This record gives sequence, structure tokens and C-alpha cells, in this order.
Amino acid sequence: MANKALKAVVVGAGNMGASHARAYHKLHGFELSGIVAPTPARRSKLARELGGVPEFENLDDALSTIKPDAVAVCSYPDTHKLYAVKSLEAGAHVFVEKPLAETVEDARTIVEAAQKTNRKVVVGYILRQHPAWQKFTEIARTLGKPLVMRMNLNQQSSGKEWETHKHLLKSMSPIVDCGVHYVDVMCQMTRSKPVRVQAIGARLTDEIKPDMYNYGQLQVVFEDGSVGWYEAGWGPMMSETAFFVKDVVGPKGCVSIMDPKTMGKTDSSDIDAHTKTNSLLIHYAERDANGNFTRPDEIIDTSDEPDHQELCDREQAFFLKAILEDLDLTDHLEDAVNSLRIVLAADESVRSGKTVELD
Repeated sequence: MANKALKAVVVGAGNMGASHARAYHKLHGFELSGIVAPTPARRSKLARELGGVPEFENLDDALSTIKPDAVAVCSYPDTHKLYAVKSLEAGAHVFVEKPLAETVEDARTIVEAAQKTNRKVVVGYILRQHPAWQKFTEIARTLGKPLVMRMNLNQQSSGKEWETHKHLLKSMSPIVDCGVHYVDVMCQMTRSKPVRVQAIGARLTDEIKPDMYNYGQLQVVFEDGSVGWYEAGWGPMMSETAFFVKDVVGPKGCVSIMDPKTMGKTDSSDIDAHTKTNSLLIHYAERDANGNFTRPDEIIDTSDEPDHQELCDREQAFFLKAILEDLDLTDHLEDAVNSLRIVLAADESVRSGKTVELD
């Protein structure tokens, strides 16, 4: 297998599907062998861009025709369980975009299917492959305990971006879909068990179903006393003031993602802006006998960071490594299930108006 390119099929031809298809197309070790999408125009455009890749309207046809070694599930979350399990049972390794599934039960079904078939499943936590976010997490761990973690990602969307968000809102809220990324980061920073979650939400448009909300904020408390806050909103009404806050405070100081040059000038619908850091600002709390700070703030330049496509390339390189080197992905999958458990508890809290205790 190490000497032969792995045949890869991508399900979904939207932003993430297209990015992962491009990654397979360029990476040595993979051969992009098929694109699955129900919309002919979208899949055909991508297939032509990548040299005439075979097109399929449904996954079943792709699995039976191509017999792929790997399948990337980049479709809407309500299809993740079905497509992932089907691909695993067909003998393929699976890369699946976040969130892993719509429910914790479905997520565990995918994990069990991976164990049963002895296939690899990698979840698309793109920030885990980002060197600046890795550094951000590493610095946060030096700040002492407890940690206060403040994060958000509000997106002022219109046109096709709002149409995509409305489709996502048929099955899950922003604090679930986007929140798994940042809750995963919080869990990495604290290395502590989450114990309870509470959240609020608001429905800011009549363009979504009555029982859904397009703005939400969650608060999670960890066993070590650390607390995390995450906010996410989608839609044409969202403010772009402070739409991107990534800030961690501990007894020894704080670290923040910041870019003074572009403050207030960045388009929140720009997918590259969702991962871009530009610089990390570190503040040290140490003081002398007179109560004055003993160390100046430090700025770490991260402007040479990879863009969104490069991050997708790195995700697929990790997927390839996991397959070829038979990496143990037990912790990776358990983290994916746990982060999903937290954001779904937040969703439950929004709907019930009550704090949710985690087992």
C-alpha cells in the first residue's frame, strides 16, 4: 500500500469538499478518483478544474465503481453517520468533516464501525494542524490554573454564504457546528474534564425554522476550575465588531490572537479569516516590589502561517500518515466525541433554559 497511491473519493463539492479534493489532487500518496455531489453543475465545475475526475450523484455508485481506499465525507452534518459507516463497511478509511455526527450516539456508532472494520477515521479539526494555533495552545498551558478562555466566531453572511448557513441551520446551530473546533481547543488547553455547560441562544430571522436559533453563546466549566466561553452567530444581521476573539487568561498572564493592522477591516465571511492569527500577544502578570510589571508584553509574529488550502493539505497529509503508519487514533476520536458532547449539551441548555451537568 505504501508504494501505491490510495484511491480517494470526496463527498461534497462545497467549500470544504473542494478544498479537500484539491488536497488529494496534489498530494503524493493519494489519487483523486471521484467526486460525489447531488448538484451536477457544482460537481462538474470542480471535476473539470481537477482534470476531469469521475463524477457521481450518490455515494453508493462511487463505492461500487471506484472501490476507494479512502473517502472524505464533506457533506452536511446530517449525512455524516450514514456516509461514514457506509464507507467503512465498504473497506475505506474515512476523513469526516466536523462535527463528527449530529448526536453523541451517532458519533460513537462511527467510532465503533472504525474499530470493527479496522479502518482509520480522522475528524476535520483543522486548527490541530495549524502551527500558530498549536503555539497558542502551548502558551495557554503555561499560564497556570484555572484558565479563562474567551472565544467567538460570528459570521456576517449574505448571498451563497447565507444560503449555506441556512442549510446548516436545518439541522444544527452555530454553537454546535463551529463550537466543536473551539471547545476542542479549550479541552487541549486545560487537559481537564468538563463538568457542566450552560448556554443562551436567539432566533434573529424568520428565514430559519421556528425551533432553530442562529445566534448562541455557551459557557463550560471544567473540573480544575477553568471556564470557557464561546459565541457564534450566522446571518446578514450579524455585527463584525469583535467578531473574532481568541483570548486566554491565567494566573500568570494571558495570550491573545490579534492583528492590529486588520482590526475592523476583515470580512467575517472570508473562510481564510476563520483560522488566520497574524500574531500572538503574550502578557506576563509578574510584578516587582512596587507592583510594577517586570516583563514587557511580547508579540510573536505568525504572519507566515498557512492559508486555508494549505491547512486542508496538512489535514490530508495527516490522514495519509494515519493510514500508512497505522497510527493509534483512539484519543483523536475520543476528543471528537467529547467536544461534540459539550456543544450538544449547550444546545440542550439553550432549549431547556437549564444548566446541563456532564457525566
